Amino acid sequence: MARVEGKVALITGGASGLGLADAKALAREGARVVIADLNVEKGEAAAEEIGKAAVFMRLDVSSEDDWKRAINDIRSAFGQLDVLVNNAGVVILSTPEDCTLEEFKFANAVMSEGVFLGCKYALPLLKEGKGGSIVNMSSTASHVGYPIFFAYTAAKGAVRSMTKSIAAHCQASGYPVRCNSVHAGAIETPMVQTAQGRLGEKPIDIPTSGVLPPDSLGAPSDVANLVLYLASDESRFITGAEFVVDNGLLSRPAG
Repeated sequence: MARVEGKVALITGGASGLGLADAKALAREGARVVIADLNVEKGEAAAEEIGKAAVFMRLDVSSEDDWKRAINDIRSAFGQLDVLVNNAGVVILSTPEDCTLEEFKFANAVMSEGVFLGCKYALPLLKEGKGGSIVNMSSTASHVGYPIFFAYTAAKGAVRSMTKSIAAHCQASGYPVRCNSVHAGAIETPMVQTAQGRLGEKPIDIPTSGVLPPDSLGAPSDVANLVLYLASDESRFITGAEFVVDNGLLSRPAG
């Protein structure tokens, strides 16, 4: 129960959904967790739920100034940063024809520029440690075309390619920092509930053990377990890789 003992982890979008599941998993295994989110009420509640291992920090991932402040505050409070989980995301339902430039810019400001800024400003602190890990949340949308999620798909594709460039840069520079991407399919979270028009309804109860049928949604823990592994030293030989968590979606033949 100490797979990330002594590590400090920053998780964006950590107040709910996959980010909250990641925060709980890392805290349970010994990490001190910084939950970063724009939703102050939910973020503070999430930190209180986890307990003394977690603190909340308000962070707009699309703001360069916010990232500078966040990393400086973490340096002052902890003196280290070992794990960065770039999880914050938004979903906009629009096709290439319907999507407005404002919607496209907003989605990419959060999920593409936000990941860039997080990696840029966290790297100086991450590389000071003995072994840092960046986990970038991409999506199966980076592998296939989802016309109705056009802006989301574009942003997640950028995350996929940025991850490989960051991993290569760290190795070439001699930094003890790894960078990998996670590509989840449909997981029972507020984002998926919104996309399916179920927000506010009772969440679907997803079993947390056993093999799931092909049409099932995943549980947040299905992703959090992988994030925990990538954050830990168990994955020391893994960088620049992409991990698909989709219950076989991409491997099944179309139709």
